[in-house]
Amino acid sequence: MNVVPLHARKNQHHRRPAPNSPIIAAIDVGSTKICCLIAEVRTTRNRAFGGAKTQSLNILGVGHQAAVGIRCGSITDIDQAEIAIRLVVDAAERMAGISIDQVYVNVSGGRPRCEAVTGETRVGGREVGPTDVERAIQVAGERIQAPGRVVLHTTPVQYALDDVRGIRDPRGMFGEKLGVDLNVVTVEPGPLRNLSLAIERCHLDIAGLVIAPYAAGRSVLVEDEMAMGVTCIDMGGGTTSVAVFFEGNLVFADVIPIGGHHITNDIARGLSTPIAHAERMKTLYGSSIPSALDERELLSVPLVGERGTDTVYKIPRSMLTGIVRPRLEETFELIKDRLQASGFAKLAGRRMVLTGGACQMTGARELASQILDRHIRLGFPQPLTGMPEAIRSPNFAVASGLLAYALRPDESIMVEPRRPRNDGYMRRVGRWFRESF
Repeated sequence: MNVVPLHARKNQHHRRPAPNSPIIAAIDVGSTKICCLIAEVRTTRNRAFGGAKTQSLNILGVGHQAAVGIRCGSITDIDQAEIAIRLVVDAAERMAGISIDQVYVNVSGGRPRCEAVTGETRVGGREVGPTDVERAIQVAGERIQAPGRVVLHTTPVQYALDDVRGIRDPRGMFGEKLGVDLNVVTVEPGPLRNLSLAIERCHLDIAGLVIAPYAAGRSVLVEDEMAMGVTCIDMGGGTTSVAVFFEGNLVFADVIPIGGHHITNDIARGLSTPIAHAERMKTLYGSSIPSALDERELLSVPLVGERGTDTVYKIPRSMLTGIVRPRLEETFELIKDRLQASGFAKLAGRRMVLTGGACQMTGARELASQILDRHIRLGFPQPLTGMPEAIRSPNFAVASGLLAYALRPDESIMVEPRRPRNDGYMRRVGRWFRESF
């Protein structure tokens, strides 16, 4: 295998961040592109508000290129994927002048699944302390049913104290019983291990793993949307991911193995044209909205495997629309079915945000509004200092969201999923002792 070296790691002009350095990095490992962003965390003191400190990001380095060895969010050729990751990291390091050691990485494969679990513990009328919160979370964690899967995110959505629900932080309050609702995101271990191995083979440590739709939501959604209820749809090249936010928390996430590259393949097969030309036609002329002029406008289509101008034929633009629209309709119908089956359609409200490269196709927003019956807007990453104009597009929503997560990560909640009943006697006694005292 010819592995491209990371020249920045050997170049003495490139410095390494200090142990407590404000440098953070993120890698978006997508089905059609891989992107690496390196940023610096800047802390400023606001004198007008009592000297409160605020943090912001400054982009130092960017690297991106076409993905290879990845299909539908999962790695299919680890050697090719490693080379692609090395290339984008090297480009970002050269631009930033810094060698990175750890990164935040998105997870698109592994068929992620959400589960809501609850836990309850007795407080006895006294003040709720951190130990009570941990015990309630532990009880909920033991109810997680995820055989053969890995817990990726465990987020406390809300707490309940006696009959009062919707409490964000119960510490310092009084009550008899404390309950917690946990949102648990699990993935299959195989794709997750392959992704981790590809990153580790590039001599990088994983600082955090974030499910792709959650990262996209952290980048393109505003606080009011996340509080009132909103659905974020990230339309990537190989997958379309869905995330529902309510009261500022992720309550549902799912990934559909259909993306923009499937539309490209439909065009290539339907018109017998090379994939590269099919991608070009999709980008320049693809639309899901028929027009009265589509029958008159002719497009040149070269035949696959043929050479010369005699092998180019003309088709009306309406034929291209007839290929693009059914695939987009299928994608939005699947999203609608998944949301209704999840039971979180009402929490999502009437608001949806489309992001990702495939959402920029003409008519995608209008078709989504028609099928999903929601108010829809296109989501662009929040502007960051030093961000090049070329990456201020929905294509880079996940990469930008990984940096936003790294700046303000979720509270780390450690839970223990339910173990098999054949646990050792001493282990069961020890767990009873911890829960009781």
